[in-house]
Amino acid sequence: MDAILSGGKFGDFTYKYIYRVFFSSISENIFWTPLLNSLTVSFFATLIALMLGLILASLVTSTNILGRKYLGFLLIIPYMLPSQAMATAWITLFKNRKISGPLGMLEAFGINPPDWLAYGPLPISVCMALSYFPFAFLLFSSALNKIDIQLEEVATTLGAKTIAVWSKIIMPLLIPTTMSVLLLTVARTLGTFATPYILGTPARYTLLSTSLYSSVRSNESGVVAVLAIVLSFIGIMLLLVDISVVKKWQRFVTVGGKGIKRQPSKLGVLRVPTTIFAWIIFLVAAFGPFIVLALSTLMREPGNFAISNFGLAYWTGIDVPGMDQPGIFTSPEVIIALRNSFLIAGSAAIICGILGLIVGYAVVRLPGSLISAFLRQVSFLPYLMPGLAFAAAFLSLFAVSRGPIPALYGSLSLLILVMVVTYLPYASRSGISAMMQVGPEPEEAGMVLGAGFWRRIVSILAPLQKSALVIAIILPFITGMKELSLVVMLVTPGTELLTTQSIRFLDFGYTQLANATILIIGVVVMISVLVLNRMTKTNLATGLGG
Repeated sequence: MDAILSGGKFGDFTYKYIYRVFFSSISENIFWTPLLNSLTVSFFATLIALMLGLILASLVTSTNILGRKYLGFLLIIPYMLPSQAMATAWITLFKNRKISGPLGMLEAFGINPPDWLAYGPLPISVCMALSYFPFAFLLFSSALNKIDIQLEEVATTLGAKTIAVWSKIIMPLLIPTTMSVLLLTVARTLGTFATPYILGTPARYTLLSTSLYSSVRSNESGVVAVLAIVLSFIGIMLLLVDISVVKKWQRFVTVGGKGIKRQPSKLGVLRVPTTIFAWIIFLVAAFGPFIVLALSTLMREPGNFAISNFGLAYWTGIDVPGMDQPGIFTSPEVIIALRNSFLIAGSAAIICGILGLIVGYAVVRLPGSLISAFLRQVSFLPYLMPGLAFAAAFLSLFAVSRGPIPALYGSLSLLILVMVVTYLPYASRSGISAMMQVGPEPEEAGMVLGAGFWRRIVSILAPLQKSALVIAIILPFITGMKELSLVVMLVTPGTELLTTQSIRFLDFGYTQLANATILIIGVVVMISVLVLNRMTKTNLATGLGG
């Protein structure tokens, strides 16, 4: 074995890194313990997200809960926030003296949170669940709205109670959606970097994502490759399971086409408690993090609520207490990161939107063909692939020049490329859905008049698909603006994004600047969503749920 590990020339095949990851004396720290931790956190985060999503979707779509019109939008706000927003707000609130830096808010009141509450598996699981339950909420809401309500009406007419209707009719029809929620949430929790990095590092609680990142920083490229392959394999397995489950249960799915609006059930005495529950989830998952982060950037001393303690020092850089860093408005790093974020996310989003419509055209206009089946599945694969695994693969591919392809590492081009590949599922699903609603007649009329392929695309299909194109662009843009896991290994000085800059601030102990940067991302994304709704009169939840 020693000969295998140490012999040979550079570039020869070797089992060294496989042995190091799976069988060496440090394999437990590199792989096995992080794998167990990842599975544990993923299980509890997915379970909580699934339950919250199903309960809230049922309340909003099927009951007379108070404020249901507004909750349908408010409950997807956590999706619009960067993944580190919840984790940063949590550590700002529950931080203790285990790590240095400014006092946590509870510490400032004389309360010393225990380590198990401040760091480790509990806060990681809770923060991930609160960040990802909107996926479950959107998918369950979409499925519930499409179920033929005549099935429920018949059951009710025959004397079935509400519990029986849900257990015997609705829940079986939600099995495919439930499996999709499980698979998507598991894939995202396994590939998330920010939350375990922020809340796990102080307690030395390592997940596969943070173990891979540590290997990158240690220049262990072989270990990085092995860990990336493991994460990629998990993503592929999840995709195969999803395909199998959908095929198995598709024959049980019943979708109504009568356009009959579901009448909300009356909750009676439960209306007030369920309303309070739904609004508390919104306050904790969306409004709470904004308030905590905003307060931390406005208070010179944590926990001091005197009027004189509030100000814009961390934003303007004037008279900042105990910090030699410029404020957010005057920081060249933040200005560069903001410019890069708009340029990279915007470019990737436009490319994704165009490619998404092309994929949708090929899939819908060539039904049953190999290229249609290939594009349908392959374009969705990146959705289930953990972001860090994708980033590691691109880092390996483009770290050096290969033939005519130059080395792209350290360039904006690499970041745009990896975002295009990763976010194509959003655009392709939007393109497929839109093309299925357009019959071939307009194109056939264009062909009769002698219009070529590209002329038909530009003059006929593009105007008809304007709303779909906007959604196919805005969704990747929103995701790109708040992306961290995908880019944290690929950025270099000069190509920093707002998300990676916030992590840099945290690493240097500039908590208030990190929180302010996250707030900027959240505001930009929220404005983008509002502009989308105003321009296209399209509900973003429709695009996300699809």
